[in-house]
Amino acid sequence: MSSPIENVVVIGTGCAGLTAAIYTARANLNPLIIEGTQPGGQLTTTSEVENFPGFPEGVDGFMLMDNLRKQATRFGTRFEQARIDSVDFTSTPRKLVCGDRTILAKTVIIATGASPRMTGIPGEKELFGGKGVTTCATCDGAFYRNMEVAVIGGGDSAAEEALFLTRFASKVYLVHRRGELRASKIMADRATSHEKIEMVWNSVPVSVEGVEEDSVSGLKVKNSQTNEESTLPVKGIFVAIGHLPNTGPFAEAVDVDDEGYFKPSVGSQVQTNIPGVYVAGDCADHVYRQAITAAGMGCQAAIETERWLAEQEA
Repeated sequence: MSSPIENVVVIGTGCAGLTAAIYTARANLNPLIIEGTQPGGQLTTTSEVENFPGFPEGVDGFMLMDNLRKQATRFGTRFEQARIDSVDFTSTPRKLVCGDRTILAKTVIIATGASPRMTGIPGEKELFGGKGVTTCATCDGAFYRNMEVAVIGGGDSAAEEALFLTRFASKVYLVHRRGELRASKIMADRATSHEKIEMVWNSVPVSVEGVEEDSVSGLKVKNSQTNEESTLPVKGIFVAIGHLPNTGPFAEAVDVDDEGYFKPSVGSQVQTNIPGVYVAGDCADHVYRQAITAAGMGCQAAIETERWLAEQEA
């Protein structure tokens, strides 16, 4: 079953997607949002956001996303609970297949985000999001002032997270499964020489302690060389083993880089190799990954969409 041709279809309802919807709706483009499996994106799992401009006392992540959704709705955005199974960007209009329905669109903004890689150990899922397990030091580091925390990982991201956390935490354990960091030499040197960072070499996480108390009370680790287990007395655990961009059914239709993130065209942060198809947020950003930068990219994608449509009609 086919639909009328949409001016713009936005895929994803995180900060990027909802901001794109607000801007395109105010431009009278009557956008349709495909919500996917996690309406509101990652921020809906965050209890408090303190670094989003305009909220001096912080704001609940779910409330922030709900407000963005209400704002988009106010200007005429339509929402559809569906998941994209496949796309055809080789012809115009662009085709998006959701089950037995095909959505036709003049323009598409992909804002599907990225999912943090998790370790999968017991207790991690139960205590994720406001209970001590997180994937973003920039977002949550300030909650752990004068506490001991652990960072799991060994690349540049893990080293950066650990160094950032030294501003707040009394001690940072950097847990890595090897005997040396995979991070660049300068980042590795900074991390290993910092007085607040204690390296936990050749160790893998076993479990997150504190599930019964509903709050992290420690991280159990196992030394891969001695098989000895010990528990780090931490209140916060920062998982920094990378992200997986949610490129899904679009990766074969749109150019991606070596890490799987959408690759913008030269001269634009949001234009893809397909005319009229744009990207925004964490699915195209492996550097910043912040709510505010995702919102900014959503704004850019919306403005470029509006201009592109105007050019086609000229």
